[in-house]
Amino acid sequence: MEPKVIVVDYKDNPIGEMNKSEAHASPNLHRAFSVFLHRDGRILLQKRAKDKYHCGGLWTNTCCSHPRPGEETLEAARRRLWEEMKITAGDLEEIHSFVYYYSFPYGVTEFEYDHVIIGEYRGTFELNPEEAEEAAWVEKEELLQDMRENPQKYTPWFLICAPEVVKRI
Repeated sequence: MEPKVIVVDYKDNPIGEMNKSEAHASPNLHRAFSVFLHRDGRILLQKRAKDKYHCGGLWTNTCCSHPRPGEETLEAARRRLWEEMKITAGDLEEIHSFVYYYSFPYGVTEFEYDHVIIGEYRGTFELNPEEAEEAAWVEKEELLQDMRENPQKYTPWFLICAPEVVKRI
């Protein structure tokens, strides 16, 4: 059964549910989250699996996904950290949210109310190959420089939210 996402208005109020593929086939604003785990001035990034339905092979934040209907956003973040990287997260904190729209040339649309979540993490991880092909701890300043010089290596939402995260950690 295909996962459903929470369709929201511009104030993040739920107004319905929709299959994830349907939400990404046309512009339907829906709830999402982006998790950034950090330690000692470094951020844990993942390189999305090449076979992902969009942004395959691009670098992004530690974990990103959608809460299920009836699921709290921080609860969903913990669930996906485990599913994608076998990470059991400690304290997570939502630091801000934003709405973004991006239309890919291959027919996928991202129109998301994205909750940005951070947390400190000092443990290990194990990648789920269906989700990520690589992960790396990257120094904040090195990351910002590479984002300026090579933006094509990163997901669109990451380019929007990472600079604010770097200021906060």
